[in-house]
Amino acid sequence: MAAQKSLLHTSGLTIGYQSGRNKTKAVSGPLDLDLYAGQLICLLGPNGCGKSTLLRTISGLQHPLKGEIELEGKNIKQLRPAQVAKKISLVLTDNVRSGNLDVYSLISLGRYPHSGWLGVLTASDKQIINQAVEATGTGEFLGRKVDSLSDGECQKVMLARAMAQDTPLIILDEPTAHLDLPSRIQLMRLLHQLAKETNKAILLSTHELDLALQVADQIWLMSRGGHLDAGLPEELILNGAFQHAFDKDGIAFDAATGTFNIHNAGKKTISVTGDGIAAFWTKKALIRSGFSISSAEEENLVVSVSRDGEDSIWTIHHNSEQTTYTTLCEFLNAL
Repeated sequence: MAAQKSLLHTSGLTIGYQSGRNKTKAVSGPLDLDLYAGQLICLLGPNGCGKSTLLRTISGLQHPLKGEIELEGKNIKQLRPAQVAKKISLVLTDNVRSGNLDVYSLISLGRYPHSGWLGVLTASDKQIINQAVEATGTGEFLGRKVDSLSDGECQKVMLARAMAQDTPLIILDEPTAHLDLPSRIQLMRLLHQLAKETNKAILLSTHELDLALQVADQIWLMSRGGHLDAGLPEELILNGAFQHAFDKDGIAFDAATGTFNIHNAGKKTISVTGDGIAAFWTKKALIRSGFSISSAEEENLVVSVSRDGEDSIWTIHHNSEQTTYTTLCEFLNAL
């Protein structure tokens, strides 16, 4: 089977910006990166590490300091802006709000690279717009004004505009920034589905680590020092890249659960026995209450979590005594 050709490739790419007259400041690089069709790639990293700079450079809005960017085998420097617009659609953080623009008109603007200044939509253009509307579930918004939409609705409409542009690569800069939790989950799930169903490459920057670990085919993990790790989410957890990038005083990335622990290790030690959801959340509650969890059952203080039908039972074993509780709250109060 022939190896898949990359849709976008960077070689020796150094990104940065002007820091004064005839001076530049490098943010990250050199970077050798690849994007493939059908992939959802999440770009993660702390604020100020250069995520937006990387996206703007890749999309052609900003010149690289060094290195090359190839789009479908062609150097991006040799492509006119109109040609780039047929290969990359870009959705920035700021929402488009215009009282005079309805949703269908905004989505139709995605056809601009193909329809030209006159903006005359052909039957083919309208079909592509309808497909973008259907793919993003924005049909119910078409007759509304853009400024009447919620943040979540507006972000889906902006994605529909990008889909209508019909490019092989879609780039989004923090698309979940202004959304509530359900809308963030829905949008990330939608992006994952679109990458698979349309065979487009989708690259987005985000702070949604937990969601990125669930939906991303690849993660690009940037640090403030300019370093970038790229790979499968699971690879970056197993090789310690996540722990190195995010661990700070009082905050630690837990590779076992893919989440952050924000509590310092407790001074009191307790062992928890038992499996399942109740045991998992019991450990979470104990850590929050100032305990350190030990795997050794010979500890003086042990709690066993068991089931009695559909109910959970917590039994404290302290020295030779045992006490049983039927609610987690009672158990914690007893400790």
